[in-house]
Amino acid sequence: MGAGEASGNAPGPESPGVTMQKDFPACGWMNSMGTYDALLVVSFGGPEKPDDVMPFLENVVRGRGIPRERLLEVEAHYQRFGGASPINQQCRDLIAAVEPTLDVPVYWGNRNWHPYLEDTLRRMTADGVRKAAAFVTAAYSSYSACRQYLDDIALARAAVEGAPEVVKLRHYFDHPGFVAAMADHTREALERLPAGLRDSARLVFTAHSIPLSMARTAGPDGGAYEAQLRRTAALVTAELGGDRPWDLVWQSRSGAPHIPWLEPDVCDHLRVLDAPAAVLVPIGFVSDHMEVVYDLDVEAAETAKEIGLPLVRAATAGTHPRFVSMVGELLAEPEPAHCPPGCCPAPLRRSAAAGEAG
Repeated sequence: MGAGEASGNAPGPESPGVTMQKDFPACGWMNSMGTYDALLVVSFGGPEKPDDVMPFLENVVRGRGIPRERLLEVEAHYQRFGGASPINQQCRDLIAAVEPTLDVPVYWGNRNWHPYLEDTLRRMTADGVRKAAAFVTAAYSSYSACRQYLDDIALARAAVEGAPEVVKLRHYFDHPGFVAAMADHTREALERLPAGLRDSARLVFTAHSIPLSMARTAGPDGGAYEAQLRRTAALVTAELGGDRPWDLVWQSRSGAPHIPWLEPDVCDHLRVLDAPAAVLVPIGFVSDHMEVVYDLDVEAAETAKEIGLPLVRAATAGTHPRFVSMVGELLAEPEPAHCPPGCCPAPLRRSAAAGEAG
């Protein structure tokens, strides 16, 4: 679905047992891992077989009157790849890489498909977990990438008697581990270009588009989503060295055409790009969601082929060793402070198409 499109009656910013968080420096704090007795990986969820696809999509857009034709269109994207999203297996891979590095057990719960957050919290409660840190597979500030996850955690806790306290770890868009992972993957992508094009190739950073109204209210002072993405892009580019030019563009737009979203779209941008080659760098995602493999590996790749533009795509952070170690480093930081009331509010009007925003 489009970013931030899940529905539900959102608890307010003081939802009991869920710590809201804001941005902090990435390092230099005292170790506080002992305050948590579990890690909860929280993700969007996705279908794992063809028969799952339509029920999953209907669950994502429940209550919002999305036309059947749009659901069938998105279902075709999934069926093109065997009816399974890569997102769940990538969560399993991340957990398998992270868990041996920690002294606490790791649990996993999704917002929109099995294993659901509520079911996972029931298991954690039965296991005696009292306070868990939540690592969300979305690095930035916005209603979709932060507030909606907090609300869903709060709803799941309210449904489970004796549920543990859950503290969402801070945004990690500028954490050295995330930046290093994306820089390494960008270098690898550049190496796949012909040698004569590598130095002059344009870096095109991509992220999920969101409505302008949501972008304006992201973070405590507004505008945080786009500002944080630009910060990440600048940090990744700096890691590569030199004075390489770059752009930030958007993908996976959904919703009614009359509602303004962040632009330009990645395919539109490629059509007017004045560069001999391009590298797509999907910094808005931490793993290869369906939106990455369809919107970039299919649609953007077809656009580049049509116009004769040499194009490669960098991998997402995935299970890069620095990204894996980052999770433990976040756990070791002091507990994040509460976000101010009204931070990243729910949009007044939401339109959706199904996919994975984090």
